[in-house]
Amino acid sequence: MTAVLELQEETTAAATGWHRVCPVAELEPAWGEAALIAGRQVALFRTASDEIYAVSQEDPATGAHVMARGILGSRGDRPTIASPLHKEVYDLETGECFGNAELSLPTFKARIVDGHIEVEL
Repeated sequence: MTAVLELQEETTAAATGWHRVCPVAELEPAWGEAALIAGRQVALFRTASDEIYAVSQEDPATGAHVMARGILGSRGDRPTIASPLHKEVYDLETGECFGNAELSLPTFKARIVDGHIEVEL
């Protein structure tokens, strides 16, 4: 039992900071992909303008891990992702749900370094 607790503490400590995920060329524009980063499921998106976004893979309304299969779009100048299940629309930068103020999608900082996507957890 003690070994498991120590392992969990090490995993938590290692999970903080920036994590290199994949080459940016492997993420198709306007298409989502799921990634397991330090034990956390993250949905990655690359827009047509080559901006990278990272959000929780878990749908806030249902708890299903499906957000990478959501539909990219926009509300005005705000990039959005619509849940593939109930079509709630979330701001990709802030996680705000446009249709239900009680819902929020966790977002993570993402960047491109030396041609690779990095996500901060």
